[in-house]
Amino acid sequence: MIAFELLVDVPVDLEITGKFIAPSSDWIHLSRILLDYELIVITHGVLYLAGDKQHFVVSKGEYLLLPPLTKQYGYKASECSFYWLHFSSKNGIKITDISNHPHNKEDNKIMLPQYGTLKSLEKIIVMMKQLQDAVRGYNQKTLNNYMSTVILCELYNQVFYTDNDPSKKTKQEQLYNDIVDYIKWSRSEHIKVSQIAAYFGYNDKYLSHLFTTISGLSLKQYILQQKMELAKFLLADTNQNINEVSIQLGYTDCHNFMKSFKKIVGLTPTDFRNAYAKRLLFYE
Repeated sequence: MIAFELLVDVPVDLEITGKFIAPSSDWIHLSRILLDYELIVITHGVLYLAGDKQHFVVSKGEYLLLPPLTKQYGYKASECSFYWLHFSSKNGIKITDISNHPHNKEDNKIMLPQYGTLKSLEKIIVMMKQLQDAVRGYNQKTLNNYMSTVILCELYNQVFYTDNDPSKKTKQEQLYNDIVDYIKWSRSEHIKVSQIAAYFGYNDKYLSHLFTTISGLSLKQYILQQKMELAKFLLADTNQNINEVSIQLGYTDCHNFMKSFKKIVGLTPTDFRNAYAKRLLFYE
């Protein structure tokens, strides 16, 4: 697979960024020649996009990175939405075949596969929204460049950061990872520790102790944190009101949601939304 290797001791140059929402189900991406690098992060639906002669199918939670001089065009109707970021680099960017060159982490260098799946779409979306807020609120080139570089570094870590120590692949570690995945997919529901314990067939106290030992957080606290991560995404990327967000997270009382959000995030839901309210939305 093609990957792009770039030095980040100097920030990249942001050209333009925004969010796009397809105006209809029969929308097809325009045809053009890219003048710089474009990062696309899909937040809804599927994008059918070609780069030169290669056809890509990019779904929600996935990203695509295309280099300058690529002939970019839609080859099929795409009902989708995505964040996009155009950038260039003073240091230049090396194109390599990652399958033939094993990757070694270096502090001043990142490698980005052309296409991949994100471990945390919500985190990238919030960072893209913060960048757009900065562009519209300050439009200071240095700030924009560094924020864009941070997004690329986060993308890099989501793609490559894994624990490859086989000595840690124990039954308890596997159970812990299963619990994390269960919470991730159930965080829009009203889930309790007892419900998780019953699902996996363990005692409440044992499961809580196991989770705390491995993660350093109580199971109850982790559930709450994950709910608030989803809440931040909904507040940053949708126009749902606070009550609608609380219902989507499984809260029956909006005030309890607002209290929990303030405790975890340090801001009220309204203050968090207003802090990054300057989204750049595009329809063409």
